[in-house]
Amino acid sequence: MKNIWIITAMSEEADLIIEKYSLKKVNTKWTLTIFHWTLDNNNLILLLWWIWKIQAAFSTTHLLENYKIDLLINIWIAWNLSKEEINIWDVILPNKFIQHDIYLPFGWSHLDYAKAEITIKTPLLDKEGLGVVVHNNLRCLTWDQFIDDEEILNNLEKDLSWNLVEMEAFAILSIARNYDILDKTIVIKWISDWANNEAIDAHMSNLEIAMKNSIIVLDEILKKV
Repeated sequence: MKNIWIITAMSEEADLIIEKYSLKKVNTKWTLTIFHWTLDNNNLILLLWWIWKIQAAFSTTHLLENYKIDLLINIWIAWNLSKEEINIWDVILPNKFIQHDIYLPFGWSHLDYAKAEITIKTPLLDKEGLGVVVHNNLRCLTWDQFIDDEEILNNLEKDLSWNLVEMEAFAILSIARNYDILDKTIVIKWISDWANNEAIDAHMSNLEIAMKNSIIVLDEILKKV
């Protein structure tokens, strides 16, 4: 029996996953709430924590220090930086990650843990018939900031190599790398808005549909475990 952990940071997202898989609340510790159910002879466990890279790193470390993990899945919101490639409600399985809000003007290799890109393998899914638009192998930027400012967005778009921006994946993957489980880690992102001055309202109004799309993808991944 495998232990499959899903980590997310918004109760609105968690509620839809809990409903889909009939998860039951187990306990709450600090800011962490754990839900559990046995699904197809596997333990499916959801960890709900608060947003922010520090919280994401803390939560992931807590899991890896205290539980057996066979598969770790991060599922959460992201903002679109690729206007012509991806759209609102699309689901993204990114494979390259970097953190934006760090400035270290040195080429020393011992700083690669903070500066270097992290790469993971994305699951191969049969996308036909899913009814959801899924993109593989895109590049994800992690930043400790909700993007709802046109000037910031324009500056980010100058680097066209990044497809989406969000707030925790690089932190989670940094911890997964330290514990040597990158090969057991999957990131699912759903696009909620265009990261512009309408983002505050748009990301919540698009949440339910986009999250349900990502759960369809999550379900396909779980079928292959």
